[in-house]
Amino acid sequence: MNRAALDVTGIGNAIVDIISSADDATIARLQMSKATMTLINQERSEQLRELMSPCVQLSGGSAGNTIAGLASLGAKVGYIGKIRDDELGDAFRHDIMLMGVRYPTPPAVDGPPTAHCMIFVTPDAQRTMNTYLGACVNLTVHDLDREMIEASRILYLEGYLFDPPNAQNAFRAAADMAHAAGRQVALSLSDSFCVQRHRRAFLDLIENHIDILFANEAELKVLCETEVWDDAVAFVAPKVRFAAVTRGSLGSIIITGGRIISISAARATSVVDTTGAGDLYASGVMFGLATGRSPEECGWIGSIAAAEVISHFGGRPEIPLKDYLASRSIEMPAMVRHAQIQRSR
Repeated sequence: MNRAALDVTGIGNAIVDIISSADDATIARLQMSKATMTLINQERSEQLRELMSPCVQLSGGSAGNTIAGLASLGAKVGYIGKIRDDELGDAFRHDIMLMGVRYPTPPAVDGPPTAHCMIFVTPDAQRTMNTYLGACVNLTVHDLDREMIEASRILYLEGYLFDPPNAQNAFRAAADMAHAAGRQVALSLSDSFCVQRHRRAFLDLIENHIDILFANEAELKVLCETEVWDDAVAFVAPKVRFAAVTRGSLGSIIITGGRIISISAARATSVVDTTGAGDLYASGVMFGLATGRSPEECGWIGSIAAAEVISHFGGRPEIPLKDYLASRSIEMPAMVRHAQIQRSR
């Protein structure tokens, strides 16, 4: 295996987030399902956009957020995602490349506009997402950058992108490229409704192509068709080499090598917007994996990255995560510190 030039390359929906505050009454009036992601058409997106004032526009997309978080931690990263040659597409490309991310995917010159997500954030910091996929649906095998995939320690696949059939084919082709080069492949389940829509296809992907799995508790239970937490853990443990499952205020668990490791949630200075919490958790965990850290350290870095992103609007870090991680090292739990010491011996 050649030495990896990149730590992680992500493939996902290239989306610009449009974020606005809202109360529960507004969520109900607009007939949205609170704290979930719903796919919408262009007409619905235009209708919601007219109602979102004032609002904040930030580049997002689940894998895009994760890759941005990795760059902020100091990792060398790349990204593959389809945009259109329009104003939102230009904004997305500018933002992700400004962070030092390698982004070779050419924009489409025709077809639907760049994808965007209307996010309504309620006072309890829950986000209700309405996503118009636009140009994202046109990502195909031909958009894959083989050289970049083969040069990355980890290939990261965003579950949200699993809806279009062309993207499913691209996932499998990209995973084959990565494994042929001796690399690892990671998948985020992204959304419980997405898992519900494609459960069989996800299981096939996981069993045949995935080494590292990211999920939250709800997504894992849907995948495993159970409401019993222990049964879900037992179901997924033999299917991948490494799994990281978030549980909100309960923290997360790491499943690897026959071990189940509980990771405490890191304290957040405030909880403003939970957009990107899982994305940034994945950033921290993969940064740890790419740099040879223990599972305990991987989980802790993920928790710290998630704590930063929920303290402000948007799904990408506002301050360098490398510095933020160092500033909070004194809070490292004894279990994590012990694992760090053991690794360094």
